[in-house]
Amino acid sequence: MPLSLSTLADQVGACCVVLDPLFQRIEKHVFAAERLHGDDTTVPVLARGKTDTGRAWVYVRDDRPFAGSSPPAAVFYYSRDRGGGHPQGHLANYAGVLQADAFSGYGKLYEVDRKPGPITEAACWSHARRKFFVLADIAENARRKAKGKTPAFVSPLALAAVRRIDALFDIERAVNGKSASERRAARQEHSAPLVADLESWMRAERAKLSRHNDVAKAIDYMLRRWPAFTRFLEDGRICLSNNAAERALRGIALGRKSWLFVGSDRGGQRAAKMYSLIVTCKMNDVDPQAWLADVLARIAGHPAHQLDALLPWNWKAAEPVGPAAQAA
Repeated sequence: MPLSLSTLADQVGACCVVLDPLFQRIEKHVFAAERLHGDDTTVPVLARGKTDTGRAWVYVRDDRPFAGSSPPAAVFYYSRDRGGGHPQGHLANYAGVLQADAFSGYGKLYEVDRKPGPITEAACWSHARRKFFVLADIAENARRKAKGKTPAFVSPLALAAVRRIDALFDIERAVNGKSASERRAARQEHSAPLVADLESWMRAERAKLSRHNDVAKAIDYMLRRWPAFTRFLEDGRICLSNNAAERALRGIALGRKSWLFVGSDRGGQRAAKMYSLIVTCKMNDVDPQAWLADVLARIAGHPAHQLDALLPWNWKAAEPVGPAAQAA
């Protein structure tokens, strides 16, 4: 049976209204975290004769790397542009640690006199590593050569930086899932000397380079934010990377190839709410389709004071009722 696009969109909108109490609980849970991951990605939005570029923002709570007991969750928001006012509005009542990239729109969040309190910036070493890696990608050069293309220049300095950063990630793999205090102790013993040596090496090499040099730009990216990059040494809750937020956005990055664009700002807002529910299910090893089907069937008759039982990390599918169940 063919169904019109507007009918399907209205059904998704109705689901968003019905599930809004659960979205609000997930939102409250995420922003109660001591540490958040934040990121954003582009979302094409249908406009007159073209598409505009909107943004999907995500904030992820995942305490598992430092042995936290709270369940992981993600909350998404949509906006028509990438103005700094959006993350400032999303995090208006938050105070804690934010792991994110160097987007200037986060700047006001880190001000000391901010209310209800300052947000502590924790930089992403994966972002920093990526800037060196593109200048030292030997495998990509081999692929270019195999295709008969001119190989790019492989920078020995960039390659040395990648190897130094990779040594830090090796240490992190060994402490992943341990308590914050154990992670801090291991970092103080093993990571801190490597970080100090990396800083000395970068400053020495930077003095020899032109400011237009690509490796110099990658070094400057780190040195200008050095306190944010080294904060993980003093706080065991902080991760070395912002990969948790990037994983949460992966569905949008892949989905863009299929759904092409959102039809309106309202469609973007609905999509953000559904992504919040679906990604939170996945983070808690719950099948999103089974959860949605069960919760949508039950929520109208579910006691309001027991709504927390329907959250993905608490959810248990209702027992089947019918001849087959009775026979069993």
